[in-house]
Amino acid sequence: MLKKLIIKNFTVFQDADLELAKNLNVIVGENGTGKSHLLKVAYSVLALSAEEGRKPNSASPTKGALQVRLAEKLVNVFRPESLGRLARRQPGRQRCDVTLTMAEPKQSIEFSFATQSSSEVVVEKVPEQWLSTAPAYLPTRELLSIFPNFVSIYDGHYLEFEETWRDTCVLLGAPLKRGPREGRIRELLAPIEAAMDGSIELDKNGRFYLITSSGRMEMPLVAEGLRKLGMLSRLIATGALLDKGYLFWDEPEANLNPRLIQSIARSILDLSGSGIQVFIASHSLFLLREIEILLASDDYKAVKTRFFGLHRESGAAVNVSQGSSVADIGNITALEEELRQSDRFLSVGS
Repeated sequence: MLKKLIIKNFTVFQDADLELAKNLNVIVGENGTGKSHLLKVAYSVLALSAEEGRKPNSASPTKGALQVRLAEKLVNVFRPESLGRLARRQPGRQRCDVTLTMAEPKQSIEFSFATQSSSEVVVEKVPEQWLSTAPAYLPTRELLSIFPNFVSIYDGHYLEFEETWRDTCVLLGAPLKRGPREGRIRELLAPIEAAMDGSIELDKNGRFYLITSSGRMEMPLVAEGLRKLGMLSRLIATGALLDKGYLFWDEPEANLNPRLIQSIARSILDLSGSGIQVFIASHSLFLLREIEILLASDDYKAVKTRFFGLHRESGAAVNVSQGSSVADIGNITALEEELRQSDRFLSVGS
């Protein structure tokens, strides 16, 4: 479990210290305040650790290997022109510091880089062991329709796609999980498949299909909102999101209607309560309200949750407020505008 994320002079953040919950972490802010950046920096480090741990005859972490591999992963995920471009933009040479504190102290890491850095970071604290479980990252765009041959093309050519797409496609293509945990998988899948009115199948031809009572439909013909649900169901079915691990989800509500957002909110809480540490970034008032409604119910009272509000100050820096509810994170303009629109709409007929 990731307990704390500390960043200094990273992209739009001058100094941010995030105390994270073991179950669900919700990042809220307007466009351009760095929601996705927080997801990606944490994901990059955790994913790199899991990748190194899965290599044949993997050795213990070393400073030399981490200096290069961390820089590569950050560049591949964020796609800047150079590593130093991720340092906060201000006059003079700046140093960016990143610290991930894990529940297992042997997995904690600290590193830094400067605006002039290109291919290496400086590792101040070397972890003693790699992660055993790969994190999953769901971008705002669905990936089931582009899945066929995407990984092989990505690995063999230079493509200007974030590496999160490639990583997620690898997880989507994994075989289905079998064994004693199948019952729990079915429990998690049931509400998602009910919302989709079907299930997701990976055919031998390398394409995904939605299987319904009417037959099967290839992914490009399926509504994008249902494809997003399909990605989540596939990751559960393969065991990528089961018992332990990490899920990073950027704007789960994108391209979903309110009914499906309700299903997504429930699935997010089901996963976070079953051992998956979930991180979502959103500016949807509907999703946030749905999450808070569910958290108030007896079914989810045990789910530990933290909310983080991103606020751009008079300068270029973004400050982070945090607490156990949306009320603790201050006013978010995007949410306030939705409330004002509701007031304006109600006043039209009065």
